[in-house]
Amino acid sequence: MEENAGYMLRALELAELGRGKVSPNPMVGCVIVHNNKIIGEGYHQEYGGPHAEPNAIKSVDDKELLKESTVYVSLEPCAHFGKTPPCAHLLVDKQVKKVVIAAYDSNPLVGGKGIKVLEEAGIEVVTGVLEKEARIQNKRFFTAIEKERPYVILKWAQTLDGFIARKDYDSKWISNAYSRQLVHKWRSEEDAIMVGTKTAQYDNPKLNVRDWTGRDPLRIVLDKQLSLDSNLALFDQSIPTICYNLLKDEEQENLKYVKLERDFEIKDILADLHQRKVQSIIIEGGSHLLQKFIESELWDEARVFTGQSQFETGIAAPKISFPPLASEDIMGDRLEIFRSNK
Repeated sequence: MEENAGYMLRALELAELGRGKVSPNPMVGCVIVHNNKIIGEGYHQEYGGPHAEPNAIKSVDDKELLKESTVYVSLEPCAHFGKTPPCAHLLVDKQVKKVVIAAYDSNPLVGGKGIKVLEEAGIEVVTGVLEKEARIQNKRFFTAIEKERPYVILKWAQTLDGFIARKDYDSKWISNAYSRQLVHKWRSEEDAIMVGTKTAQYDNPKLNVRDWTGRDPLRIVLDKQLSLDSNLALFDQSIPTICYNLLKDEEQENLKYVKLERDFEIKDILADLHQRKVQSIIIEGGSHLLQKFIESELWDEARVFTGQSQFETGIAAPKISFPPLASEDIMGDRLEIFRSNK
C-alpha cells in the first residue's frame, strides 16, 4: 500500500467513529503527518461540533510543525460558513505544506471551492486517494446530495419457506436474538425508520434503539386513512415521529401529521424527507410497503434475514429479482445483502 493510502486509511477509520452522530453532515477523518510520523488526528464527532480538521490541528502539540506537514482528510475541506468556520481557510491560516483528499465534496456549497482556496494559497493538493472507499463510507451523504433523496435500506426477516408473517400478521419471532440486536445497531446508525399501517397495527413496534447504545431514529408511519389506534407505541410522543396520511396536516409535540396528495407516490415521501434533512431511512415493513419501494426502484440496499422456521402459509415476503451481493451466518440465521442497480 502506498504511503498516501496508508495515512488515508487511518483517516477513514477515524471518520467511521462519527457514524450515527453527525448526519446530515458527512463523516470525516483527518490525519496530520510530519516527517513520516503522525502528529495529529481528529474526526467530526457530532453534528454542530468542530469538523475533523480543527480537531486534528488541536491535537498537535507543536503547532509550528504544521508548516512542514501533510494533512490527510477523507473529504474535501469545506469553504463555507455553516455551524462552524470553513476548514479550508483554517488550513491556509496554519500554512500547512500539503493536503491529500480522498473524495471531492459534491455539495454545491463546497464542490471544488475548498480545493480552490487551498491551491490559491499555494498549498499542494492531491485528490482521489481511496476515493471509492471514501464515497462508500459516506454513501448516505452523497445519495442525499446527488439524488436529492435519503439513502434507502430495506430490511425484513423471512421464514425458510418465504413468508414474512402468518396470515393473522403475527411475525414473532422469525429471526433470532442476535439478528434482532444487529437490527438495533443499524437503527442507531440511520436517520429514520418507517413502517406501514399493518405493521404498526399488528406488531405495535416502538421503532427505537433498545439492544444497542445510540440515538433513536426519526419514526415514520404511513397511515393513509388515519385508522391506527392513538394508543400505539408509535404515537407515545417519546421520539420525533411523522405520520404520513391523506387527511390532515397537524403538529403536536414530537408528532407530525403530514398530508399527502391522494395520488402520491413513494418518491413524494422521499422528497419530503429530503427537505427535512433526512439522509437515510430503514424500511422495516410490511411486505406491501417494502414491495412498493422495490417496484418504484427507489432503494439502495436490502438486508434480508432468513430464519430457521417455516409457516407453510401466510404473507409472502417481498421479492428481489437478482442475487445478493453478500451472505453471512448470524448464529443460524442467514443474512443476505442486496444492492440496487439503479
